[in-house]
Amino acid sequence: MLATLLRPTAGSAEICNYNVLTQANDVKRVIGYMPDFFGVYDDMKVWEYLDFFAAAYKIEKARRETIINDVLELTDLTGKREDYVEALSRGMKQRLCLAKTLVHDPQVLLLDEPASGLDPRARIELRELLKELRRMGKTILISSHILTELSDFCNSIGIIERGRLRASGQIEDIKAQLALRRVIVVEVRAEPEKAHDALLERPEVKQVEVDGNRLSIEIDAETEDTSFIFETLVSKGCKVISVKERESNLEDIFMKITDGAVQ
Repeated sequence: MLATLLRPTAGSAEICNYNVLTQANDVKRVIGYMPDFFGVYDDMKVWEYLDFFAAAYKIEKARRETIINDVLELTDLTGKREDYVEALSRGMKQRLCLAKTLVHDPQVLLLDEPASGLDPRARIELRELLKELRRMGKTILISSHILTELSDFCNSIGIIERGRLRASGQIEDIKAQLALRRVIVVEVRAEPEKAHDALLERPEVKQVEVDGNRLSIEIDAETEDTSFIFETLVSKGCKVISVKERESNLEDIFMKITDGAVQ
């Protein structure tokens, strides 16, 4: 709907002060849309593919070569300029689609599952590219189910379940509103069951999970001083190897907010 491809049943939306219903052509000029599944054309080279879309955006022919060279360099595809599109790997095609999305220098990028189907290296490279685009001043809206990929570079999120927006805003603000419990991870040399029982005697501790010699200890978010954990274990004769706090992430937020009903 934000890409003006579908009409909403109700409500309205604006991008760069343009209404997606009544000013669709203006919206298309300021957005770059990268779908989850995108078409490529047989017997077309990388530069020809980009030239085709540049022409579709009515960019003058005299400017196209410079623009194509710029987006190829930005997406690290300069060396693939003369290659045929259908011969590219999935990761390279993903970069090419992003390059196509950038040819008209949009202010806002709408990316649908940009890391879908990519191997670990390609995902890391794509993430770094998105960070570079953010530094260039682009506003990037990403739809994704890969929460671990988003947490590294997103500053605001929206969580939708069964068509309803369950939460939105700055990640840190949402964490504070949810009052997520802090999780302290402790590794002991031996007798994890003994450590488990000792910790559950403390009123600050809400839950303890044991995984081998490692214990995950949940405490209330407002509990600032966690030194009691180490002191408790030592007083019970437990030998502590390490104590560290596990930061709550987007997966924790998602599980806290959503109901888990079948979509």
